[in-house]
Amino acid sequence: MEETPLDAEDLIVKHQSGVWRYLRALGCDCALADDLTQETFLAVIRKPFEQINDAATSGYLRRVAYHLMISYRKRFGRVILTDQIDSLETDWMRWAGFDCGELAIEILTDCFHRLTERAQLSLKMRFRDKASRDEIANALGVTEHGAKNLMQRAKTQLKECVESRLQ
Repeated sequence: MEETPLDAEDLIVKHQSGVWRYLRALGCDCALADDLTQETFLAVIRKPFEQINDAATSGYLRRVAYHLMISYRKRFGRVILTDQIDSLETDWMRWAGFDCGELAIEILTDCFHRLTERAQLSLKMRFRDKASRDEIANALGVTEHGAKNLMQRAKTQLKECVESRLQ
């Protein structure tokens, strides 16, 4: 198999969203994921490597991003180490694969649109708008317990739908 030289623009276009999503999966907030994604590509561009294939490149970029995140957390005293990094890597590959998670996002979006309007609204309010359970209950005209049950059922439906389609 012939190795190809590093093309920085192509590398970023192909892998930026995957690196960012990986950092979010590791627990970085959006701003930190943005910063570390940029640092990952800067590190790789400064010290180029030979690309063999997209799968190997994705794995290499995830490792660089992971080590940058650990360095950041050590520097700022926010080290949260886990003995489950191999499990995270396995789960990442199952969900995101080699397409930077684009298929998983499409499937999640489709599954979300299959929920009832009330279920969609409850999840949007909770996760996008950061509304309390009480605020959601008032908006939907149900009890707080009813809102909790609706959201639990909706999340279960989403999980089952996504998992069945990713298998």
